[in-house]
Amino acid sequence: MTRPTVLLSLPRACLRAGPCAVATLGLSAATACAAEGSQAGASDVIFLAQLITLMLVGRLLGEVMNRIGQPSVMGMLLGGIVLGPSVLGVVWPALQHAIFPSAPEQKAMLDGVAQFGILLLLLLTGMETDLKLVRTVGKAALSISVAGVAVPFICGFALGQLMPQSLLPHPDQRLLTSLFLGTALSISSIKIVAAVVREMGFTRRNLGQIIVASAICEDSIGWVIIAIIFGLAQAGTIDPMSVAKSVLGTAVFLIASFTFGRRIVYFLIRWTNDNFESDFPVITMILVIMGIMALTTHFIGVHTVLGAFVAGVLVGESPILSKHIDEQLRGLILAFFMPVFFGIAGLSADLTVLKDATLFLMTLGLIAIASFGKFAGAFIGGEFGGLTRREAFALACGMNARGSTEVIVATIGLSMGALTQDLFTMIVTMAVATTMAMPPMLRWALGRVPLSKAEKQRLEREEHEARGFVSNLERLLLAVDQSPNGKFAGRLAGLLAGTGGIAITVLPLSDGDKTGGKQEKTKEDRVEEAVKAAAEDTTLAQGGDDEPAPVDVTIRKHHAPTGEAVAKEAKKGYDLLVVGVENTRVKNGFHQDVSHIASALEGPLAIVAGSDDHLKHPQQSPLHILVPVTGNEVSRRAADVAIAIARASDRPITALYVATTGTSNGRKRRGFRARRREQAIMRDVVEMADRHDVTTRTAVHTDVAPHEAILAEVKQRGHDLIVMGVSRRPGDKLFFGDTAAAVLEKSPASIVFVAS
Repeated sequence: MTRPTVLLSLPRACLRAGPCAVATLGLSAATACAAEGSQAGASDVIFLAQLITLMLVGRLLGEVMNRIGQPSVMGMLLGGIVLGPSVLGVVWPALQHAIFPSAPEQKAMLDGVAQFGILLLLLLTGMETDLKLVRTVGKAALSISVAGVAVPFICGFALGQLMPQSLLPHPDQRLLTSLFLGTALSISSIKIVAAVVREMGFTRRNLGQIIVASAICEDSIGWVIIAIIFGLAQAGTIDPMSVAKSVLGTAVFLIASFTFGRRIVYFLIRWTNDNFESDFPVITMILVIMGIMALTTHFIGVHTVLGAFVAGVLVGESPILSKHIDEQLRGLILAFFMPVFFGIAGLSADLTVLKDATLFLMTLGLIAIASFGKFAGAFIGGEFGGLTRREAFALACGMNARGSTEVIVATIGLSMGALTQDLFTMIVTMAVATTMAMPPMLRWALGRVPLSKAEKQRLEREEHEARGFVSNLERLLLAVDQSPNGKFAGRLAGLLAGTGGIAITVLPLSDGDKTGGKQEKTKEDRVEEAVKAAAEDTTLAQGGDDEPAPVDVTIRKHHAPTGEAVAKEAKKGYDLLVVGVENTRVKNGFHQDVSHIASALEGPLAIVAGSDDHLKHPQQSPLHILVPVTGNEVSRRAADVAIAIARASDRPITALYVATTGTSNGRKRRGFRARRREQAIMRDVVEMADRHDVTTRTAVHTDVAPHEAILAEVKQRGHDLIVMGVSRRPGDKLFFGDTAAAVLEKSPASIVFVAS
């Protein structure tokens, strides 16, 4: 027990000395544990030391790579190379063998982590696959990906056919090795391509979208090809029957996954999120889905990587997948499995074999052929896709990064006996070389691509949308009863959700909620139908080529008191609570029912108080929208909501600003700064509306109380819906300030209070 005591007694100054000291301390601890495990024969101690060492060295070198403008995954791969026979095995063989012994049972433990890590990396890759982006630039992405896969695949296959027998694991299966080599040379790394494009600020540029979409298509095509080739490798022979079985099995799996499989995945994730109260249940369900789909592909005769990748695509498209859950899962994969997997891959590469002049020259030839094939294929595809020469050149530079994808392919090929150790090392070296060359080349090429006027306008519009409120909504919670006001609130929520395919959970509130009684199914159905009808109206009103995503509506049954039910449901992660109940207004403000519901959630809130025709005909009455603006954040948020509703219902809006004047020489005058502020506020609202093709009328009232100006505008112009941004005030009762209270009490129009 003396070793741990000595390690823990190291001075704290060592911990403050930087990464080198941390690495030294970590390696010392790992060495001590490995030595103790070797003496005691405890393989679990050595296994723990291996994991700690791989995580620590991989993370530190990944940080170094990141700081010099290289992908961090390369640092993790280099960490494995440094810890393996290539560096540590040469400098300090005893230490390398102590931490990473060659015992089969010890290697099996690391291999188990590596195999599961492959599935998780493919799950993450699938989650990052944006099919909407692919559809947006479909023609260019398709031609680029097809040419970008075909040309280097042919080059790699031809290289495999000409390769000396000494590099083949089974000379009688040269065709299989050639297929593996062609696949390894043909696929770009979507992670590295996307990371560099994001770092350059090209994510929303036309060319950036084409590059990422092409990499997504290549990844998708590549993993299907890989699954088929792995199926042939497992069969041991390549004959028409084996090929037909692999291709047919892959086709059936893909069709089933993207039809009813998609609905099953959505249902399972939502059901888990809504019914489990323990920590991280959705993460567990996602991992279970990945495992089941991986096993499914295994049983139909193709590799498990295809199941994990498709599972990631379906999970990433799930409307219930919040950013919080997504970050939790990514954290697990990036913090543990990624440095361990790529570290293990680096351990398997023995660069000392490159001392052989023949192998070294063949490795250089492999790098040259891989780069030429990918560059030529991507450039030709870009030309056919309608890109300019400069754009096609930048695209070809970006698509040359192999990185993680090739390492995964090579690792699986090595484990299945389709690649020799020397050929594996050559492929890993090629992946490192092409990946590290790609970022500076892509940065240089992208800097030479000019920005067109139309693209600049689109980028400005998307930048404003990214800062918007409605565009960032993912889930709405609709707490309503069966009153006309509840139905009107459901209509407005449906219109709001229909603009972006936002998922809605309806929490029916009735007399039964307060007593724990049973809710009526017919009433729930009416609420769901009202929301869906409004969402469908949104789709019809918007028209155009880009059809809005369907709105997912879920009815949440409960038997708890109203406040308790809302508070419990709100914990499941919602971006906005919309409230519509019969008892909304009283003489001195909001009814206590509304106060109880609002107190259950601290986040954004929209309270609907219907009036007149909106209560008589909640689903069909027209909307003449007035939005008071002041220039602050809550006012802007309300304007965003008003514009979304107006866009969904194909109606204009009126923006009202109340100005005050100062006194100079006995005369009331509006100063220059006040006028400029007024113009800036109005211009901002008009530009917001113009970006969504919503007509805006502006109105300015001077030297009048804000609530009087609002009521006067309602009376003068016949507005029947006020969308008003407010802030909660401290106190036992729900209170949004004097102006909001006066409008609530005196307005003949319906009101939506949008509270932060």
